Amino acid sequence: MTQLSINTTQNVNINFTAASVGDRIFAQLLDFLVMIAYAIVVGFILDLSGLSAAIEGLDNWSVMAIYLLIYSPIMFYTIVQESLWEGQTIGKRIMKTKVIKLDGYQASFGDYLVRWLFRLVEIFIGNGVIALIAVIASKKNQRLGDMAAGTAVITLKNKININHTIIQDVHADYVPTYPLVIKLSDNDVRIIKETFEIAIVSRDFQTIVKLREKVIAVTGIKNQSGNDQDFIRTLLKDYNYYTQNM
Repeated sequence: MTQLSINTTQNVNINFTAASVGDRIFAQLLDFLVMIAYAIVVGFILDLSGLSAAIEGLDNWSVMAIYLLIYSPIMFYTIVQESLWEGQTIGKRIMKTKVIKLDGYQASFGDYLVRWLFRLVEIFIGNGVIALIAVIASKKNQRLGDMAAGTAVITLKNKININHTIIQDVHADYVPTYPLVIKLSDNDVRIIKETFEIAIVSRDFQTIVKLREKVIAVTGIKNQSGNDQDFIRTLLKDYNYYTQNM
């Protein structure tokens, strides 16, 4: 697998594994299936309700405008989902891949927009051939949209279970989830760890919720790990990973 080594502005070296060509293709196919399913369901509803016949009775410009509006979720599918889900679509979530910036930070809406605009050429006009050639030829498995936006698609499949210990060995193939954890100091993480462990023992779940909310407010990280406990554990593991590789 292609390894991506990223040096952030905090001079922290972050290692990611680029998503394989196969993972990217399957994720794209899954997304296409979702789009097709949407089109079929909407078409069925239009026919069943009689709206389809009513629309066809209008002038050509009106028909075009209405259909563009109805099927706009297909057109804007990737940019909306990647913006809301921090670099993931339904297909990417299933395949456990996501879009990141090459500086290690979370991609912005502008980055997703650039990727989406290039997608119109790479996927829809070139039938995916342009994107496939670019990914295969690129050393970082990037398509043209990734190159223009300064992004890459990484795999999250190598994540491992974590424990409560903040000082611990991190497996060489560990893939971190939250690069922004480097905004925290050693003292911050020590407080988080101690508070979390006390809350777990006392089953004080409200404190864990407040802890998660405070971390998100300070770092800008968004929870991608499921429940609050998994979020804090992943956060501590990621901090170990980055500090051990500085």
